[in-house]
Amino acid sequence: MDGGDLELGELLGSAEAAPPGESVDVVARNLQKRFGAERVSFLFVDLIGHRLVRLAAAVEEDATEQNEPIEPIDLQGSVYGRVLQSQRQHAETDGQGSRRIITPVSNRGDCIGVLEMTLQYADDTVLRQVREAAHALAYIIVTDRRFTDLYHLRRRTTTASLAAEIQHQLLPTASSCEASQFALAAGLVPADDIGGDTYDYTLDRDTLHLSITDAMGHDTESALLATLLIGALRGARRSGCDPVRQAQQAHQALLQHSRGLATGQLLCIELESGVCRLVNAGHPWPLRLRDGTVEELRLAVNMPFGVPGPIPYREQELRLRAGDRLILLTDGMQDRAAAAVDLAGLVHDTRALHPREAVRTLTAAVAEACQGNLSDDATVLILDWHGNRRPPGDTDPAR
Repeated sequence: MDGGDLELGELLGSAEAAPPGESVDVVARNLQKRFGAERVSFLFVDLIGHRLVRLAAAVEEDATEQNEPIEPIDLQGSVYGRVLQSQRQHAETDGQGSRRIITPVSNRGDCIGVLEMTLQYADDTVLRQVREAAHALAYIIVTDRRFTDLYHLRRRTTTASLAAEIQHQLLPTASSCEASQFALAAGLVPADDIGGDTYDYTLDRDTLHLSITDAMGHDTESALLATLLIGALRGARRSGCDPVRQAQQAHQALLQHSRGLATGQLLCIELESGVCRLVNAGHPWPLRLRDGTVEELRLAVNMPFGVPGPIPYREQELRLRAGDRLILLTDGMQDRAAAAVDLAGLVHDTRALHPREAVRTLTAAVAEACQGNLSDDATVLILDWHGNRRPPGDTDPAR
């Protein structure tokens, strides 16, 4: 075991021994001890994915600034936005000769934020060890946020209503994920009174499951309907059901509890072949970017979940090719004021960006078109399909 492994082991051991809300302080003390780091702070990506919120670490004797409110930082056009987009460390020298270091903190494609600090000296070895510490911090935060509300609280830049709280708890804890076969990202811009949108994904050994749903109504009514819908879908999925059975169980749950209607798309993608089996329950058609051309996939449409009467849900099949980009949308991305946005054009223009950045661009355009006051939730999920790029004998889908 080399010195770097020993230092990372010490860092992880110290983090585990500390209270779960002090992860940043643990990393800051470690960096201060090893490199004399100053002004260490962690900046969270907010819930919408458009701004950063700073969480300063108490590594200086004068901690008065730690208790002062700090305004969120817009990612657009900032050095932090460039670091997150490129996933590369940034280092610059100030007028006094100190090095300002900004390092991405990410886990399996999920950009949690950035680690920022000032060092008096930083050669290539030091910069590499800071990157290793930032990577370790990502795993520490992913683990510790199960035990404390601190990280959830810091990501909020507005006051959450009851409906917004319910809706947020229905979403995956990470809005982005990467594996050898794909990269995906999702974003949800809530309406002023919450419109019932959700997205979901999970990765099995041989299958990627995706869904995007829109529960009818607004505020707590739609949030409660979405809770019932997502509970039924996850329960069916976790019991091994295919998309048709998932759709049937969600439909029956809404009928039995008389909660209303919901639309959705349910997808199961075979990692080995790229074959996608799906059910479209009255949902807006997805877009596909293939070979530089954006087209709407005009799927057969089944009735929404919860419509009374016998409804046979039918499975359809898509075959993804390496290089395809699939875009799932809710109607809030297309209706009313959002209709002014040329979504197909934006999808084409952002084709070279990671799905994270493409999602951020699309949701920001819709929010701007609606002047920040959305009448319906706007949700987008983007999947880049790379194909089966695993080495022979490698069975880990998330490698």
